[in-house]
Amino acid sequence: MKERNLTLPEIGLIAGTRVALGVGIGLLISDRLNKDQRKAAGWALFGMGVATTIPIVAGILGKGPFAGKPIRLAA
Repeated sequence: MKERNLTLPEIGLIAGTRVALGVGIGLLISDRLNKDQRKAAGWALFGMGVATTIPIVAGILGKGPFAGKPIRLAA
């Protein structure tokens, strides 16, 4: 298993996208709002969760083991 170092803001972004995705799915399957409101809000949150997760995951997976360390170039 590869180990990745995450910053606190990255963890917050991941958590926020998971919340939006979960709330969107919850609204889609609940009966609290009328059908049109529920579908609109649910799909919007679901789409936002998916759309924001993709670049975050790509950024984290693209981090190498030396991410965040200064690069020294020989002169």
